[in-house]
Amino acid sequence: MKSDTIAAIATGMSNAGISIVRISGDQAFTIIDKIYKSKGGNKKLSSMDTHTVHYGYIVDNEDIIDEVMVVLMKAPKSYTKEDCIEIDCHGGITVTKRVLETVIKYGARPAEPGEFTKRAFLNGRIDLSQAEAVIDIIHAKNTMALENSINQLKGNVLNRIKVIRDNILHDVAFIEAALDDPEHMSLDGFSETLEEHVRSNCKEIEQLLKSADNGRLIKEGIKTVILGKPNAGKSSLMNLLVGEEKAIVTDIAGTTRDVLEETISLDGICLNVFDTAGIRDTKDVVEKIGVEKAMNIGKNADLIIYVVDASIELDENDEEIIDFIKDRKAIVLLNKSDLSSKVSESEIEQKTGKKVIRVSAKEETGFDLMKNEIQEMFFNGKLQFNDEVYITNVRQKAALQDALDSLNQVLQSIEANMPEDFYSIDLMNSYEVLGSIIGESVDEDLINTIFKEFCMGK
Repeated sequence: MKSDTIAAIATGMSNAGISIVRISGDQAFTIIDKIYKSKGGNKKLSSMDTHTVHYGYIVDNEDIIDEVMVVLMKAPKSYTKEDCIEIDCHGGITVTKRVLETVIKYGARPAEPGEFTKRAFLNGRIDLSQAEAVIDIIHAKNTMALENSINQLKGNVLNRIKVIRDNILHDVAFIEAALDDPEHMSLDGFSETLEEHVRSNCKEIEQLLKSADNGRLIKEGIKTVILGKPNAGKSSLMNLLVGEEKAIVTDIAGTTRDVLEETISLDGICLNVFDTAGIRDTKDVVEKIGVEKAMNIGKNADLIIYVVDASIELDENDEEIIDFIKDRKAIVLLNKSDLSSKVSESEIEQKTGKKVIRVSAKEETGFDLMKNEIQEMFFNGKLQFNDEVYITNVRQKAALQDALDSLNQVLQSIEANMPEDFYSIDLMNSYEVLGSIIGESVDEDLINTIFKEFCMGK
């Protein structure tokens, strides 16, 4: 049965050098033959070779819409594995819309968000984990997130999951065959073998799950909260990290009342930085709200940067912050190191148990050490990875946990000397849940939900 033909603008809607209108489906070449006119006026693109580029015009009857380049990709050698055409037109918003309207007028329908990638998945060109990697590439906030998404698009998650599923299926097949034909196949001693296999599969899944925490940080960024007393230099640090004057800096304590948020890339590490009100006991109603908000945001932070003014002695406000960060990932910056110091590194390190780095926001010194410390805290000092897999998708993480739970249930059944058919039930559940990661056992509603997150034209 033929599928309908879809079309959409595949580039951003703004004035640019070029825009791309994408067409995919059985009628793609029929449509382009109706609206394309070559310079000589007699070329039919449907008769041309696949993966060729052609110069000409998009027309509506006798009206020339735009001068274009047309790229031909015949099935199955295309992104969707369908006949696919891309029209490279001039990048004005009006002309791009007119080209799309002409394509739709002659037989295509507007594509839904993510429908091209959805067709690539449904037609078997990519699995579901690769499809989700596509949207991650589009939304990548930093180089690490981009590299990880590209690795997933290359099939790294797919390959790991397929190996585990094949191992599970082999054991299920053996159990079922032995139960069906006990005269020729024996399950004697198989429990020990199965236990070894299951523990190996559990180890593989646990490794993937362990990567999820770093995967989230790679994808979403490290939620970083700057805490400290008023006038300690928090806003100066914020401005230095961002590279522009985002926060107001004055000598007046308590200038920052609300939370300022910025996303920055620090040598490939994405930080979602929150500059907060100075922590102190205050009767000012507005400032007090700012202090409470600062502490609440700090509770959910991945990293706290505690800025200490080295030129004044510690007080009860510092003690409150020190107590707050004890069980959290934190770095202490001993700021204003260019001034006479009244707080030593050893003193603050002993009180906090955290790494203390002497810096000067004014002279912009010491911040390379801070970058190195963040890298060490979250990525073991390594920002380079080859084909290492990081799970960045919440849906995939949940499925991995469900699969692990089922395998652990198998181990419990083995320990309890349960009948072999009990093993098969949990093994198959794990097999099917893992299949949901790569799209081999998912319902239509989930598929639709995933692809609605895509932008138009992808």
